[in-house]
Amino acid sequence: MPQSAVDQSTDSATELMAGVVKRPSRLADGRELIYFDDPDTTLPPERRADERDLAPRPDTAEMRRDVLTGDWITVAANRQNRAMLPPAELDPLAPQSATNPSEVPSLYDVAVFENKSPALGPALARATGDVPAGADAPQGADDLTGPGLGRSRTAIGRCEVVCFSPERTGSFGTQTLTRARTVIEAWADRTAALSALPGVEQVFPFENRGEQIGVTLHHPHGQIYSYPYVTPRTTGLLQQIEREGSDLFQRIVDFEQAGPRVVLEAEHWLAYVPFAARWPVEVHLAPRRHAADFTELTGDERDELASAYLRILRGVDNLYDTPTPYIAAWHQAPVNVGRDSVRMHLQLTSPRRAADKLKFLAGSEAAMGAWTAEIPPEAAAERLRAAISEVRV
Repeated sequence: MPQSAVDQSTDSATELMAGVVKRPSRLADGRELIYFDDPDTTLPPERRADERDLAPRPDTAEMRRDVLTGDWITVAANRQNRAMLPPAELDPLAPQSATNPSEVPSLYDVAVFENKSPALGPALARATGDVPAGADAPQGADDLTGPGLGRSRTAIGRCEVVCFSPERTGSFGTQTLTRARTVIEAWADRTAALSALPGVEQVFPFENRGEQIGVTLHHPHGQIYSYPYVTPRTTGLLQQIEREGSDLFQRIVDFEQAGPRVVLEAEHWLAYVPFAARWPVEVHLAPRRHAADFTELTGDERDELASAYLRILRGVDNLYDTPTPYIAAWHQAPVNVGRDSVRMHLQLTSPRRAADKLKFLAGSEAAMGAWTAEIPPEAAAERLRAAISEVRV
């Protein structure tokens, strides 16, 4: 490889847990790109530089407050033109080639980069935390919860793409045990880095899988959103913890452990269909001890998570003859509140209620937030438990 084509920024590599190596880099428009190499990688340490001629990054989106709910709604017009199910030869997450000017210059194991069409940022998506002139960034919790019509702010934060593999098809569940462990290490690293950005209040890793969910790329990948506020879902959770007690998550784990809805038991983790599951397929995976986010997991807990998570995902796919669409949401404690009471956990949900049927959110669920579950959680757990028991990792 010619020296001019090598990105010298990868010289600042660091070794993380489990022998994973982190190699930071930059894309042609200044966006951050980080390679995470498997412990048994066959890749050389050098990475190609991104030599594309890219347009300037879009302006940071605006967020507007819904005065009826208090929620902040991001208005990101730049996302209207993002990639939509491109052909495999133009996969924007595959390594660059002579005919495919994709987002990742080099062959990789796992790659993480700032989203080209973000819902949040890039106003505070720089290591310095500088806010551009004219940016109307949120000024803390009181500012975000203040009353008044027509309130808006700059949608600071960051959105990142996490590529699980250079392969063009698949999902987290199709990865090897080693690769799953590398992704977990990437999630922990990015949670720490994004939580440290000025203005970020919550970090959310997730994976959307399947066109029925709204996926626009078939490449195996997930995303990480870093919000400038505590999300409505977590705000409601904090209110419930205030009502129920700070030990709520430990009591939930103990309650589910003793019940009929457990689908997977491990030394450090417990997976179960929750008592009041909303979705036809819904499984939670929680650590047995308190951990606020990925950064607080020990090496042993991360190692076991790789295996347990793969078993759950492959079990979900065993339910039917074709892959199951899902949203895998990793709930983490906010950056500045609830760290001692909000326990990180996975909430995996699928609208698939039969081989050829989906649950659609219609009037009661979508408009009123009043749910009806067609499948009893105990029946769903029994079927999922059997499907997971057939999985070998």
